Amino acid sequence: MSIDFHVIDHAIAHIVINHPARHNALDVAHDRALADAWRRFNQTPHLRVAVLSGHGGRAFCAGADIHDYLSYRRAHAASDAPTDIVSFGGLTAANEVMKPTIAAIGGICVAGGLELALACDIRIATSESTFALPEVRLGILPGGGGTQRLARIAGPAVAMRMILTGETFDARFALDHGLVTELVARDALTETALAIARRIVGNGPLAVTAARQAVVEGGALTLEAGLLREAALQRQLLRTHDALEGVAAFTERRVPRFEGN
Repeated sequence: MSIDFHVIDHAIAHIVINHPARHNALDVAHDRALADAWRRFNQTPHLRVAVLSGHGGRAFCAGADIHDYLSYRRAHAASDAPTDIVSFGGLTAANEVMKPTIAAIGGICVAGGLELALACDIRIATSESTFALPEVRLGILPGGGGTQRLARIAGPAVAMRMILTGETFDARFALDHGLVTELVARDALTETALAIARRIVGNGPLAVTAARQAVVEGGALTLEAGLLREAALQRQLLRTHDALEGVAAFTERRVPRFEGN
């Protein structure tokens, strides 16, 4: 059992689901270990971006281990405990991870695996990748945010098509409907994800945090309220040293030295 955690360039966390014998499906132990990895990323100040991937090349993540995790969830559902928001792998509840995340999707990305990917800010995939939310075929629904995030990302019609049929769709479908932003060769997947992460790390850390916050919060606001929130965040940034440094570096044609203040 393993969730690998690699620190790259002192600023990037590469989190790898290492359970290839089960297509990187999460049993209860892996679910909790992945949640621990996200907490470590969240609580380590110098880690600014995370890349999530699956080990072995055949699967990103096949969701929950039916023989372990679903039994655990069924027992919880049968109890008198009130209905709560299910966080799959410590990522799919709202605002659990407050820094940029990238899903590097290679191979099977279904059920809870797709829900993990949808919870990430940026998603890239290989041409061989496949996508599905097949839970209705098991008599349940996508309970890790799938019914909510897919509709917001790809639109209600695409979400209904995928969720109500439970069918599997190819990488081209995912690209055409906004589930991923780009398709890359299998052997270029990790490096492409890390290149995106490095590009983010090179930008002003306060600006990255504020811009991400504006996008995330804006999804639940009216346009007017979202624009006001954007303006408030911009006003805060314009008062920072980093904003002055960014303009100075551009004028002087040099690399900026951001300090996060």
